[in-house]
Amino acid sequence: MKTIFKRLLPIALLGFMSCNNRIKSDAIFYNGTVYTVDSAFTTVSAIVVKDGKILATGSTEQMLAEYNAAQKIDLRGQAVFPGFIDAHSHFVGYGRSLYQVNLYDCQTWGEVVEKVKVFASANPGEQWIRGRGWDQNKFPEKKFPTNKELSELFPDRPVLLQRVDGHAAIANAKALELGGVTVTSTINGGKIEVAGGLLTGLLIDNAVDLVGNVIPKAGKADYGKWLKKAQENCFAQGLTTVSDCGLAYYDVKVVDSLQREGILDMRLYVMLSDDGSTYVDYMKERDRVLASGDSELKQCYIGKGPYKTRSMFVKGVKAYADGALGSRGACLKKEYSDQHGWVGFLLSTPQHFDSLAAMLINTDLQLCTHAIGDSGNHVVLGIYGKYLMGKNDKRWRIEHAQVLDGVDFGAFGMHSIVPSVQPTHATIDMHWAGERLGAERLKGAYAYKQLLNENGWLPLGTDFPVEDISPIKTFYAAVARKDIKGFPEGGFQKENALTREQALRGITIWAAKACFLENEIGSLEVGKNADFVILDKDLMKADEGELLQVKVTKSYLNGKNMK
Repeated sequence: MKTIFKRLLPIALLGFMSCNNRIKSDAIFYNGTVYTVDSAFTTVSAIVVKDGKILATGSTEQMLAEYNAAQKIDLRGQAVFPGFIDAHSHFVGYGRSLYQVNLYDCQTWGEVVEKVKVFASANPGEQWIRGRGWDQNKFPEKKFPTNKELSELFPDRPVLLQRVDGHAAIANAKALELGGVTVTSTINGGKIEVAGGLLTGLLIDNAVDLVGNVIPKAGKADYGKWLKKAQENCFAQGLTTVSDCGLAYYDVKVVDSLQREGILDMRLYVMLSDDGSTYVDYMKERDRVLASGDSELKQCYIGKGPYKTRSMFVKGVKAYADGALGSRGACLKKEYSDQHGWVGFLLSTPQHFDSLAAMLINTDLQLCTHAIGDSGNHVVLGIYGKYLMGKNDKRWRIEHAQVLDGVDFGAFGMHSIVPSVQPTHATIDMHWAGERLGAERLKGAYAYKQLLNENGWLPLGTDFPVEDISPIKTFYAAVARKDIKGFPEGGFQKENALTREQALRGITIWAAKACFLENEIGSLEVGKNADFVILDKDLMKADEGELLQVKVTKSYLNGKNMK
């Protein structure tokens, strides 16, 4: 017995010493297929996490041999990807919409009215009845509705129902009255519909603000309720970072407060609205902080603009060149194919966009401009080129870059302009976009592969709540170029489909790069935040027909399971 003990003791001591020599970590995830999405598109089977960051990646055998952790998670062969990033969304708007009338699935205006009646009855304390999601392109007659029924049903309660894209709305008579809108009202960059000498209630683009601006401002408690639900839905879809494109300073301040108090976890990249009051409020707050002596906040406000915490990065400024194609507010070079004499309009003068670019070129703020029509894109590309003057790393963005004249594609690569696109727009709009544009002009629309070729990278988003928040649907639309019903069989303009690797990069590292966050998130590399998702099927290997059935098993933010 003593002889056996003497023989086993060195082995036991060696194992003990080996265990003690292993590097301490918080968690080891092993036996998986882990797509790091690094520059070589490396796959490994294990990752090690410590203090919310990636400590190491490698084979299961190597990671278990070199690292020790109290928590060891057997992935059982599941696929792991960097946390998905939405390069273009409206997080605050999405949260707000969750507590309004949901009109996204309505196939007739009659359905819209019925849903509003149900909501109004269930929410008698709501002074304003608000909703979003109707789309006249789904209605049998494909015509814009009027406010007649809403005005009759709610003579004393204001109603404002936004179109799916947010670029048009129907307001009832009470809402128009409160907004001071009359048949003689006019506004630049917008349209107030009048028929037979009467207001129809249809407001397009800037005209929507005439009513929207008189709605009472929500309080912090409302924001907390909206955004907790919004982030819960995002984490469930594998989103760990979202870009909120166009927030007023009041929004930024409330969201920042919710994050600092631990009420809100979602990481946000924020673009400030192109609004004079936003700049004034932002700079006043910056000056106050600089004078306060608060060292943490002071660091955030040094310089001309960017504000950064662990959960928020305010670096962009969002401008709007034109409206949406669905509401015919997109600015085209030639008339709409389905509306003689109409070309849409710019929402501000070219001089306004030029002055904005002139102001921002000497700052660290990133200019991001919504442009849908070929004329809107042409104007913005010309102004960007005037100030960027060739290759650069300013990463000024054009949001959507939806319809382009062939002669304008080269400006993206020439001046390092970033096209930020949303693949599900293509597979939703394809059912009617040809009616608006005609066959020839449609060839330069939703041209994602052609845009990718300009700079070699392309950030992808959804524009939620305009489209579904699912990044997996974004991936599918980019790769298959089909809608959720699998239409069309061969894919819509399939020559502009992305490969699976390109689509994955688009919702991870390229989306991070578009927000100047590629050194912190977007790939599973040592030193980066431990943001990753575990899926029940492998996006890179599943049959195309199975992609929309892929489910998110877990979502990790800074190493913490959020789902």
